Amino acid sequence: MYKLLIVDDEPQILEGMKRILDWKHYGFDYVETCDSTDAAVSRAVQLIPDIAIFDVCIGKNLGYDAIRQLNEVQLPTKYIIMSGYSDFKYAQQAIRCGVKDYLLKPLEKEKLQQVIEKIIIDDLHGSIGDPQSSTAHLDPVMGVPYDSLSKLVNRILLMVREDFNQNITLKSVADRFQMNSTYLGQLFIKETNMKLSEYLMLYRMQRAKELIQTTNEKIHWIACSVGYNNMNYFYTHFHSYYGKSPSDLR
Repeated sequence: MYKLLIVDDEPQILEGMKRILDWKHYGFDYVETCDSTDAAVSRAVQLIPDIAIFDVCIGKNLGYDAIRQLNEVQLPTKYIIMSGYSDFKYAQQAIRCGVKDYLLKPLEKEKLQQVIEKIIIDDLHGSIGDPQSSTAHLDPVMGVPYDSLSKLVNRILLMVREDFNQNITLKSVADRFQMNSTYLGQLFIKETNMKLSEYLMLYRMQRAKELIQTTNEKIHWIACSVGYNNMNYFYTHFHSYYGKSPSDLR
């Protein structure tokens, strides 16, 4: 569905960027790399990537100069600059080129996720999932199309899908989006008819069921892998949701 171009003159950085996220999960069928600005400009014009990630310094050239050239041919590409420099001059030039964000190296996976999610939802008007799947555009818990939900709720659901095995709370989500937790909670309930904590529990139960039915892993391991450190809570929630124990289901 989407095309990604990554530009850096360091081979190890290019390889790392190809692995830092599960790009296929985000709908990127094409992930290409270039190690020079000349090659990048030429390839971008041919490929027309949806997102292009440029290092700020590529050999003796500057990433934002290449972006300026591409802006002149009016590509619809959304640009991200990554840099080992916090120099305001570089950031200022990047902003003038219309980049979506300026990320400092070493890249934080969570920060890159946030930027990619935001571009996909806000700029590309897409959702996250395997585009070949018939259920890719349906939320697995509510069974409703993602495009029937607001951009904000889509971003929250995406955060749950990415980090469901972590300690997610309404406050942690609100902090990530720099919003008031009470207000965010009310918005989520209004749109989904359930609390965020309830949605998280239901999503975890679905993932647990999948692991129980498709693997031979111990129940304790499965509980931990979906975010439960307390086995009593896991068994209680599981039985309440499915009407049987994990062992009975298996």
